[in-house]
Amino acid sequence: MTSTMNVKVPTDRIAAPSPWRAFARMVGTLWSNGKARLGLIILGLFVLVAVFAPLLAPYGAKDNGFERNADASPEHWLGTTAAGEDVLSQLIYGSQVSLLVGLAAGILSTVVAVLIGLSWGYIRGFASEVIGFIVNLFLVIPGLPLMIVIAAYLQNGGILMIIAVIVITGWAWGARVLRSQTQSLRGNDFVASAQFSGDSPARIVFREILPNMTSIIAGTLFGAATAAILAEAGLEFLGLGDSSIVSWGTMLYWAQNSNSLLTGQWLLLFAPGLCIALLALSLTLINFGVDGISNPRLREGKGR
Repeated sequence: MTSTMNVKVPTDRIAAPSPWRAFARMVGTLWSNGKARLGLIILGLFVLVAVFAPLLAPYGAKDNGFERNADASPEHWLGTTAAGEDVLSQLIYGSQVSLLVGLAAGILSTVVAVLIGLSWGYIRGFASEVIGFIVNLFLVIPGLPLMIVIAAYLQNGGILMIIAVIVITGWAWGARVLRSQTQSLRGNDFVASAQFSGDSPARIVFREILPNMTSIIAGTLFGAATAAILAEAGLEFLGLGDSSIVSWGTMLYWAQNSNSLLTGQWLLLFAPGLCIALLALSLTLINFGVDGISNPRLREGKGR
C-alpha cells in the first residue's frame, strides 16, 4: 500500500482573499452601515457636481462682468464677489480643485504610509530602527507649522505644491498604525508557511500581509483625504497656495481680503466653509464605517 504520509501540503497557507473581493466585501459592509451610507451619498453628490461642473454652473468660474458685491438674486443665487464673479459658479467649480487635492494627496500619503509601514513592521534590526527614527521625527514635529513653513518656502507652486506639502507632512501617523498591524500579522501561520516556502520578503509583505489590511488601509486613506481637504483650504485661506485658481480655500481667502463680513456678504464665507465641512464630514462618516469593519465591536446593527 502506497503511503502518503510524507507528503504534507501547507493547508494553513490560505492567504487573504483577492484584493478585489476584499474591496467588494468592504463596500457592501460600508453600505449596510447607516453613517457610512450617508457619507457615501454626500461624497457621491460632490463628485457629481465636480464632474458636471461645466453643465451645472450658470457662469464661468472667472467671469467678472457682473455687478460687484451684489446680494443674492434670481440671476446670482449666492450673490457676487468683490471682483464681480458669480459665487455659485465659483462654488461649483471650486469642488473640482478641493476634491482633486484631497483625493490625490490622500492617496499619495496612504501609498507612502503603506510602503513604509509594512516594511517597518516586517523587517528587523538596524534598518527598522532607522525607519522608526524617521517616522517618530515626523510625528514629533508639529504638522501645521511644518506645513506652513514648507508651503511658504515653495510658494506659488500651484496645486502640485500643495499636494506635495500635504503628502510630506501627512504620512507618518498612517505608517505607524500599519506597522503595528503588520507586526501582529507577521507571526501568523500563513506568513510562516510563506517563509518556509522560500518566498522573498517583498512577496510576503505585499501578497500575504497586505490583503489582510484592506479595511485599515481604507481607513487610513479616508482619514488622510479628510486631513488633506482641510489642509488645502487652510493653506489657501492663509494665502500660501495659488490664489489664481478657484477652490473653496481661495474663495475664503478673497472673501476675507474683501472684508465680506463687514459688507454684509456673509455668503462668501459661509458657502465655501459649509462645503468644506460637508465634504470632510462625508469622509469622516465613511471612516466610521471602515472602523466598523476593522473592529466588529463597533459595528452597528444590520439595517441601521
